[in-house]
Parts: sequence; C-alpha cells; structure tokens
Amino acid sequence: MSEVSAEPVPLPPPAHVAIIMDGNGRWAKARGLPRVAGHQRGVDALRGVVEAGQEMRIDYLTLYAFSSENWKRPPREVDDLMGLLRLYLRRELRELHRNGVRIRFIGEWWKLAADIVKLIADAEETTASNTGLTLIIAVNYGSHREIVQASKRIAAAVADGTMKLEDIDEANFARHLHTDGIPDPDLVIRTSGEQRLSNFLLWQAGYAELVFMDVLWPDFNKQSLQQAVDEFHQRERRYGASSG
Repeated sequence: MSEVSAEPVPLPPPAHVAIIMDGNGRWAKARGLPRVAGHQRGVDALRGVVEAGQEMRIDYLTLYAFSSENWKRPPREVDDLMGLLRLYLRRELRELHRNGVRIRFIGEWWKLAADIVKLIADAEETTASNTGLTLIIAVNYGSHREIVQASKRIAAAVADGTMKLEDIDEANFARHLHTDGIPDPDLVIRTSGEQRLSNFLLWQAGYAELVFMDVLWPDFNKQSLQQAVDEFHQRERRYGASSG
C-alpha cells in the first residue's frame, strides 16, 4: 500500500505586523487624479488588509495612518486625511466590533479636533473587551517624540521619588511608551518602494524583520500581505546570537 504524504503544516503568522502605508499620492498622480483619490483608495486597502489579518489569525496589526510630520503637508490635504479618518471610524466601527476586533490608537491623538477625539475614544471603549485581532492605528504619531516624552516621565518619577534610578531598565522604559501592553512587532512592512522607517516604532522595531515592497498602498491586498509574511518566514531571527 502506498503511503499518503501528509499535507505540510502551515507556518503560524507573525503575531504582530506593522505597516507603513505609503504611496497614495503617487498612485493618484499616475492616474491623473487628485491626491485625495489616492487616500480614498488607501482606505479601501486598509479595510481589505484588516480582513486579511483576521483570516490569517494575526494577533496585532499596527497601521501608520498619520505621522506627527504629516502636518507639514498642504492644509487641504491634511483636512482630507482627517475627513477620511472621521469617515472610517463612523462607517467601520460597527463591522469591526461585530468581528471582534479591538481598536487602539497610539500617538498624540488627543490633540486632534474634538469630534475626532470623541470618535477615537468611543471606538476604543466600544471594542475594549473584544478578543480578536487588535487593530492599532498610529495617528499624530512620531517615535522620536514618544521616546522623549517617556524619558521625561521617567525622569520626573525619579525626581519625585516614585521611581528609583536602579529600577530603570528596558522593560520599565517600554511601559512608558504609547505601546504599553502591546508586544513588539515581528514584521514591519513598508509599501511604495521606499526603504526607511520614517520615525515609526523605532524602539519597538529593534528586532523586527523589515520587508520593503514596491506595491503602492492602494494596490496592497491580501496577496501582498501573504507575500510579506512568506518572506518573513524565510528569515532567520537570531536576536543577536550567532546562527547555528
């Protein structure tokens, strides 16, 4: 009797995937469209990637939506981006909640317009008990500022006696970052062909695998995500140790 070969066991996905969503403007320009059209298509891509992350059983998905440096863009474009954030939260919250997605925001989102702050607070509160994929959206986020602010909080705690100098270590420092309670990313993806982190999760991504893809964000889909995860599985993660 011939032996039946066993099906290969699929590798588990990385627990935490972070994505720098880049290329909306170039996507629109290539089609003779205004930049806002690229951002609108980018929201569609976001929706699809969240669904793909759930299907692939990724635990944490962090998306770089608006950096603290993005305020330098033309006021009209900033207004368009804020409008799309409002629209996303209003339209998608019910479906995300129904699918068990927990939503968290990192960055200085409390400095945004009052109605956006309320939408964000409501989204976090509504989904706080969900146990499915945790969707982390970085808005008005910059890693340099995050690290400086954490340092200031720790320095103040030492100065007022609530923390001892010898208590400061990497784990303690990480608890003062916006990502407290969130595991560090295993995989960071950047779309559009650019090969830099752009002030995104600089502390947290210290040992993440970096995958840079030529696809523009509006064209990023489940197949793109799977391609990045497949590349992740080909990497040898040594965390500073020598290879076998």
